[in-house]
Amino acid sequence: MARRPTIKDIARRAGVSQSAVSFALNGRPGVSPDTRARIRRVAEELGWQPNSAARALSGERSGAVGLVLPRPAHTLGVESFFLQLVSGIQEVLSASRTALLFQVVDDVEAECVLYRRWWAERRVDGVLVVDPRTHDPRPALLEELGLPAVTVGEAGPAGPPPAAASPATAPQTGPAAGVAPVAAAVAVSSVGADDAGAMAEVLGHLYGLGHRRIVHVAGLPDLAHTARRMESLRTEAARRGLGPDRVRSVVTDYSDAEGAAATRRVLAEPAPPTALIYDNDVMAVAGSAVAAELGVPVPARLSIVAWDDSALCRVTHPRLTALVRDTAGFGRLAAQELLALLAGNPPRVRASERPRLEPRESTAPPPAHTES
Repeated sequence: MARRPTIKDIARRAGVSQSAVSFALNGRPGVSPDTRARIRRVAEELGWQPNSAARALSGERSGAVGLVLPRPAHTLGVESFFLQLVSGIQEVLSASRTALLFQVVDDVEAECVLYRRWWAERRVDGVLVVDPRTHDPRPALLEELGLPAVTVGEAGPAGPPPAAASPATAPQTGPAAGVAPVAAAVAVSSVGADDAGAMAEVLGHLYGLGHRRIVHVAGLPDLAHTARRMESLRTEAARRGLGPDRVRSVVTDYSDAEGAAATRRVLAEPAPPTALIYDNDVMAVAGSAVAAELGVPVPARLSIVAWDDSALCRVTHPRLTALVRDTAGFGRLAAQELLALLAGNPPRVRASERPRLEPRESTAPPPAHTES
């Protein structure tokens, strides 16, 4: 392997002392403008780059930010959301020559352990926190560590955690209180999306078509955005006179396997739903396949809506009605906010553009006899 160039190599090539090289490369006084320019030119010719670990130990920035996904790895393999999100994040970080340190862990407890280690080792200058929980320990930990952070989504209010739920079986009611955005006064910025408004638009679309038996195949129940969607579904249904016997949520782990299993269960009920809302594209496609297997035509007897549009929704037959949003733009906004924090700007709450519903061939009025 080729040896990486050192300050000593630069000093020898430029004909100056190692201390002069250090002054020039770190922007300190003590060398003339001509000497500084010559040293930097030699450093570029040799391909020299600063040692980020050494800079961190000296109290300088590491030049990297962290992103941890606290989900079982098997649930991430085919979901396009995170790929698009990371592409937007990386677009902004690359322009600022900031590296992205990425890791997948099983749960939030492991994520908190990782944050403490990164902070102790000075591995990152800040972090992007995804999947905010309704009762989330991470913002307080990051504030305690003094580690700048941006939550991609909004955290929930303080209070006792909601009761545990059985995956994809019983109707879920979620926390009684609505989920509030992160307060601007805390030392963590937040970038959120209007999940409640998006769910209201989806339910309004299905209700307008005539659907009165609707099941929301939700994701992980302790995620703040899942809680917002479930609460919005209940509120909008109640406003239209539809109780939990007509409109409800069941929870899953976001995987195609659990999405398919939930679909099979609800379609086997004595009075099955005429419309299903899925919390991601993968579950929606899996649910559509189950309906075909069971001989339930889409949309003649069952309408399907997917959260977060993707190529999967557009190539499936029939094409799936879906919520469309600029997920890469969401990532760009989060990265911009983190860089702003690192530049010394105060924390703040930002809202991304609300997803819009794009009706396609998978939604239509239900058969007249099913809603009697």
